[in-house]
Amino acid sequence: MRKTLLITILLLVFLSCKMKDDASNITPAVVVVKEPIRYLALGDSYTIGESVPASDNFPAQLADSLNASGKKVSSYKIIARTGWTTTNLIDAIHAASYKDTFNLVSLLIGVNNQYQGKDIETYKIEFVQLAERAIQYAGGKKENVFVVSIPDYGYTPFGKNNQMYISQQIDLFNAANKQLSDSLGLRYCDITPISRRALTEPDLVAEDGLHPSGKMYAEWVDLIMKDN
Repeated sequence: MRKTLLITILLLVFLSCKMKDDASNITPAVVVVKEPIRYLALGDSYTIGESVPASDNFPAQLADSLNASGKKVSSYKIIARTGWTTTNLIDAIHAASYKDTFNLVSLLIGVNNQYQGKDIETYKIEFVQLAERAIQYAGGKKENVFVVSIPDYGYTPFGKNNQMYISQQIDLFNAANKQLSDSLGLRYCDITPISRRALTEPDLVAEDGLHPSGKMYAEWVDLIMKDN
């Protein structure tokens, strides 16, 4: 009887530990914040929403979606500009000297490194610097930081004549930022497949023939929100 009881207790302990191990491997949702959200978006033209109204860029639409879902957004800030590389974004962050902390931070950067022919090894180094700064902005809480993949402008009227080369390059940069995001324990949102529908769905492209439309940004936000 005692032997049977001991075996039962050991089995229960094992199952309890196994459940804890399994739970620790679950990827956290993009937005896990319960208090009012203070959001910071870091990036380039894809973050400010070049060629669309400010209300249609993805940070603004994300804030609207979070509010609609009951997760109150008290404020959001954007550090981004068209043409910025990782180097430009690092410099801008230093210049901004934000002392605030945020409980939601996004990072989308790299297309201009590729477009300007910058070295991918430098991109990797600077991407890590930016990701680590994003974690600092989030008060050290990695679960409150998410990375957005680089969209593929080869599938736009601007890039279609050089689509194969552009897509290969975007894949290389995204492979790098995905691997680095994983190594840092950051959530990764792969919106690139959405961008690759743009040649057959022209309403996904803004009037400039290069950047996403508000409709495409809405689809990014749906993807970002789907785990919440």
